[in-house]
Amino acid sequence: MPRFLVHRRLVLAGMMGLACTPARAQQMDIARATTFVDKAGQDLVNAINDQRLNQAQRRDKVASILRTAIDIEGTGRFILGRYVRQASPTELQDYLKLFDEIIIRNLSSRFGEYRGVKFSLGRSQQRTEEDALVSTLVERPNTPSFTLDWRVAEINGQPKVVDVIAEGTSLRLTTRSEYAAVIQRNSGRVASLLDAMRGQIAQLAAREGG
Repeated sequence: MPRFLVHRRLVLAGMMGLACTPARAQQMDIARATTFVDKAGQDLVNAINDQRLNQAQRRDKVASILRTAIDIEGTGRFILGRYVRQASPTELQDYLKLFDEIIIRNLSSRFGEYRGVKFSLGRSQQRTEEDALVSTLVERPNTPSFTLDWRVAEINGQPKVVDVIAEGTSLRLTTRSEYAAVIQRNSGRVASLLDAMRGQIAQLAAREGG
């Protein structure tokens, strides 16, 4: 089974489901993108570090933040690529639900590793008229810091994360390649990807303990 977003440096973005600028995108203001990433990042850090929350409460809070911050449906469709047209309506619906859960579980299964995490803004730049790239620094106790670049677009009037770039690698493109490889190895069956995603979720849930 492919790793599907399990690299430790990609988890904070675990998150970030990850696509080329969707057709619904509008012009993105760089200051708005920077403010949006700062708030979303700080909200995630605060939820992870809030000792008043138990595991389930922390997962629910993080899930709410991620679902607000990320264009999960648009990203999921991009990652599935040409297989969107091959999937049945039921398969596509199941896929989007599984994709949503993988994003959340990739982070919630590693809350302990990210306890004490800090987040700060770096340089922001206008990537195109439709999106901006906001660089951030992520720091954890006793662990080397690393940078994550957040690609933000205006989707239906709201800023949304549409890609995360870690160490020069686009997570959406990496995930798209991995998902396509699973389907291709299984005679073009989208159902095979769904089975693999369910297996990954089961592993993450077991690691999390629920």
